[in-house]
Amino acid sequence: MSIGNSPPEDDRPSVGRALQQARIQAGLTVDQISTTTRVRIPIVHAIEQDDFSRCGGHVYARGHIRTLARAAGLDPTHLVEQYDAEHGGRPRPSRAAPVFEAERIRPEPRRPNWTAAMVAAIVAVVGFVGFTLFNGGAGGRDDAVEAGQASAKPSKAPAKAPPNRPADAKPEPSDSAIAGAPANKVTVKLTAERDQTWMSAKDHNGKLLEEGVLQRGASKTFTDSNRIDLVLGNAGAVQLFVNGKEIKNVGDDGQVQRLSYTKGDPAAG
Repeated sequence: MSIGNSPPEDDRPSVGRALQQARIQAGLTVDQISTTTRVRIPIVHAIEQDDFSRCGGHVYARGHIRTLARAAGLDPTHLVEQYDAEHGGRPRPSRAAPVFEAERIRPEPRRPNWTAAMVAAIVAVVGFVGFTLFNGGAGGRDDAVEAGQASAKPSKAPAKAPPNRPADAKPEPSDSAIAGAPANKVTVKLTAERDQTWMSAKDHNGKLLEEGVLQRGASKTFTDSNRIDLVLGNAGAVQLFVNGKEIKNVGDDGQVQRLSYTKGDPAAG
């Protein structure tokens, strides 16, 4: 004999069915919830049929479930736990606020030690200068010294770079770089730095500039005369620059973020 009024766990609806029922009870059509959440209509249909193959992985599936649940007035916590239990995904604790705070403030992952590469490059330049002096006489010595000076000048720049930044990589935009950017346009550059992410970018007229999965390490740059609208499916994995300035704390791993940026000093949308 069972005790209590809650139905057995096996009797609860599937994740997709629960999202569909909540949407219908909220009086929303698939088109309306797609417009609200910016989750594409085919993906909404697939999720409501418990087909998560079009989401692109567990991280994106969890993000879509959270977004659709909130739009329909549901608490997404139990639905995400149910998804993890049914599809073998990585379970997340129900009270995860401290964990997310830890994720937000943890230091940037250690990058390859480019200092050794820089030292090797300097040694190669010095060797080349010595070889040229030895073989080229006075005229060759002058040319080699000029070449050595030209090669040595850029080596001062890495001293100003933050720790763990590649010494020979292209320096990131600074405040002075903003003056060189077109003042009458908005420029957005995003890089899937830590993991792949689904992304969408539109101009100020709502025209779709690009949509799809941005693989890890890949970058995209978008420019418009007025505004750029972004949707990021895995905000915690993205490095974002707007008008030459880096936007810190874009979001958490697996979090769907909708952002808009205009000309001038960037501010989160």
